[in-house]
Amino acid sequence: MSEHFPPSSYETNLFIDDKFVAGNGGKTFTIYNPATEERICEVAEATSEDVDLPVDAAARTFPEWSNMNASQRAVPMQKLVQLIQENADELARLDSLCMGKPVELLKKMDVPACAGVFSYFAGSALHILGESSLSSSNFLNVTLRQPYGAVGLIIPWNVPMIMFAFKVAPALICGNTVVLKSAERAPLSSLKLAALIKEAGFPPGVVNVLSGFGDPTGSALALHMKVRKISFTGSVGVERIFELGGKGAAIIFQDADIAAAARYTHYSINHNSGQHCQANSRALVHKDILDEYLRELARLMDQVTVGDPSDPKTFQGPQVDKKALDRILSLVIEGAKDGKLVRGGRRHGDKEEIFGPVIIVNTFEDEAGALAEANSSVYTKDFERAIRVAKALQAGDVGVNCSVPLRALDMPIGGWKQSGIGSELSLHGLSMYTELKTVFLKYGTDPTTMSSKWHCS
Repeated sequence: MSEHFPPSSYETNLFIDDKFVAGNGGKTFTIYNPATEERICEVAEATSEDVDLPVDAAARTFPEWSNMNASQRAVPMQKLVQLIQENADELARLDSLCMGKPVELLKKMDVPACAGVFSYFAGSALHILGESSLSSSNFLNVTLRQPYGAVGLIIPWNVPMIMFAFKVAPALICGNTVVLKSAERAPLSSLKLAALIKEAGFPPGVVNVLSGFGDPTGSALALHMKVRKISFTGSVGVERIFELGGKGAAIIFQDADIAAAARYTHYSINHNSGQHCQANSRALVHKDILDEYLRELARLMDQVTVGDPSDPKTFQGPQVDKKALDRILSLVIEGAKDGKLVRGGRRHGDKEEIFGPVIIVNTFEDEAGALAEANSSVYTKDFERAIRVAKALQAGDVGVNCSVPLRALDMPIGGWKQSGIGSELSLHGLSMYTELKTVFLKYGTDPTTMSSKWHCS
């Protein structure tokens, strides 16, 4: 595949202050195609010293960018939407080269999602609003939402374009400037998006993109004294440094539409080779319908087309690399010791949390037992039960008779407990990139009836 898409046709350097530059001392790292295990290219690796330059650029240009009218900030963002759509083929091929997702699925899902998120937040430019209150005599009190300044954004490799948009779009429209660190496994689409950002006409220094590893690049960005906010999405291990990490399971009751439940959970765990944080990697199925659910799930699993990501007929490509594949296989082997392996369990072709196309099915007998074990989605035809369980699940997103979608840009997605802090998408996601300030505006003379203890000093 890479023979038809030579390295000379895409960018591999760091994007700092509107220029593509080599890293400090010319340090690089290698990107491999997970479908063929062949070397794709060498990408510039940002050292801790390289982090200073983009942060300084972002801090320098922040006053200009943040003081623009919000509608002015939306102009280059709308141009970027158009450019993303025009470059859909290249963006899809870059991500497929790096992390193995089929090109056709990337063109149908990830590219439109990336463009859609930028379009949504460009349209939200005039919705960055505070509140006002006249509840205190002789005071007009208001809240202001103001951008942080230079913010650091760290994204994962499993949906690079989507996560790029999730973080960059709201940060920019609020008036922040950004330094983004891409995932070392899939940096190429982020660099292409950087080139499109330059073409769209964003001022120099507003967006900077670094390639590199969590240590030292990510650590240097997160600890930088000029970075006012960090937004991070990544592995459970790293998230636990930030006291985060984790995901839940689907609960399938005995009155559920079994075919639909199997279809949704099957798609959830096989889409993107199971490499996404909302995948239903566990299913809790009522004991009375277990056999029927497993038969339907196995039938759907047998229909999955696994193969070359460049083939339009392929639904499921490879895992992101051999390390990920080996880890999944080892977990399947361990799991088979305690349970029954229904389908699969071995590598296709010759080539704690399972981040892959593996679903673990357990049973439950009553609602209370299910709620003690799961926190994701619920399948039932009982309306009262659906509402009751949805309220009881300790999760930021709950699907009722569906897996949690990523299509509703006007609704927030986010986690509770180990799954994260804050939300992305919607106006709630917008507010994550502003600081809240209250201003107390005194006018007139204090009423004589007001107790002196309430007077402002």
